[in-house]
Amino acid sequence: MCTCATYKTKDHYFGRNLDLEFSYQESVTVTPRNFPIPFRTKETLTHHYALIGMAFVCSGFPLYYDATNEFGLSMAGLNFPGNGFFGEPEADGKDNISPFEFIPWILGQCKNLSEAKTLLGNIRLVNIPFSSQLPITPLHWMIADQNGCIVVESVRDGLHIYDNPVGVMTNNPTFDIQLFRLNDYRGVSAAASENTFAKGLDLDAYSRGMGGIGIPGDLSSGSRFVKVAFTKMNSVSDDSEDSSVSQFFHILGSVEQQRGCCDLGDGKYEITIYSSCCNMDRGIYYYRTYDNSQISAVDMHRENLDGSSLASYPLITKQQIRQVN
Repeated sequence: MCTCATYKTKDHYFGRNLDLEFSYQESVTVTPRNFPIPFRTKETLTHHYALIGMAFVCSGFPLYYDATNEFGLSMAGLNFPGNGFFGEPEADGKDNISPFEFIPWILGQCKNLSEAKTLLGNIRLVNIPFSSQLPITPLHWMIADQNGCIVVESVRDGLHIYDNPVGVMTNNPTFDIQLFRLNDYRGVSAAASENTFAKGLDLDAYSRGMGGIGIPGDLSSGSRFVKVAFTKMNSVSDDSEDSSVSQFFHILGSVEQQRGCCDLGDGKYEITIYSSCCNMDRGIYYYRTYDNSQISAVDMHRENLDGSSLASYPLITKQQIRQVN
C-alpha cells in the first residue's frame, strides 16, 4: 500500500510513500528526450519530454513508480487490489496501453493536466504484462501539474477520471468513496475545539491537539487517506526550498509504516521503503529510505536531457549519521 500527495509553497511539489514488504532495487532514473520508449501496441516514442522519477529498470525499460516530466506534470501509480481491472486490447481506434507503460505514455507527450486529459480521452488500459515474471499489478494513478490534480481508475465498468481537490491519494476503496468519507471528519480542526458536548457541563481542553480527536491513526488505506489529507491541507511552512521539502516529508511521515506494525505473516512486514518529493518546477527529485533518513537529491537538469541513454542512481539506503562530538 502507498500514499501520494501534492504540496504548494512558492514552488510545487509531488511525491509519495512506497509501502511494500520488499524492494525491486529501484533507482532514481532520468529518461532523456531521445531515449527510445517502446510500447506494446503503439509506435516507439523516439523523441519525447524528459522524465525523472523512481523506477525499476528492467531489460533497459524504466518501470516508473512515480515520475515528473520537464514541464512539471507528475504521475504516480499506487496499488489498487480488487478494484483495478484491465481488459483485452481492441481494434477500435483507442490507444491500448498497458499499466507498466502508462506513466511514460502520459508524461512523455503531455506538458500539463489539460493535455493529459485529452490523451486520456482516447486510452484503454489493457492486460498486457511486462513479462511472465512481472505480471500485471492492479494500480490506479494520481496525475498533477502546478494547477490541478486528478485520479485515474480503470475498473470493470470502464475508465474513471476524478478531480482531486485534496491532492492526496492512497489505495482502496475507489477515490469517490475515499473523498466522500472526509465528510465524517468535517468537525475536526487544527485549532482547539469548542466544548459543544452539553450545556452546563464544564469540560476541559486538557491537551494541545484535541481539535483533531477522531482522525484515524491506523495504517489502513482509508485511514491514511483521511490522515494525510488533514495533515497536508493544514500544513504550514515558509516558501524556501529547504522548509518546503522538509515539510513535504513531514506530511508523508504522518502516514509512514514502521516495521512490525503491519504484519503480513511468515516474518514479512510492510514498511515505507522510500518517500519521495519532486520539485515540479525545478525538476529536483528528493528521497529518503527506510534505513536512511537523510534526504538525497537528483537534479534532472544536471543530466544531458537531449541524450539517448538512461541515467540511474541507486538509492542510498545506509543510514547517514553526522557525529558532532
